[in-house]
Amino acid sequence: MAWTELAVNFALIVMVILLPIAFYRVAKPRQSAGERLVGVDTITNLLVGIVMILAVVEQTDTTIDIGIVVAALSFAGTVSIARYISEGRVF
Repeated sequence: MAWTELAVNFALIVMVILLPIAFYRVAKPRQSAGERLVGVDTITNLLVGIVMILAVVEQTDTTIDIGIVVAALSFAGTVSIARYISEGRVF
């Protein structure tokens, strides 16, 4: 039991530490749109990971549903922005 709690806490700490690094990737000047998109996608993936780990810790089903919805919206947004960057149109 202690090892699983330690692993969960370690994963949360690592993800929270990685958030400002990914934000710097987005806010760094002279970045291309693709590089910023990768940074934003990394931030949303980290947030989904944090939400899912918290769902496991709290043992709630609703939090898992929220994480799934955020992941789906993040995927749709990433695909549409990537298509806009490459082709200049969304649909």
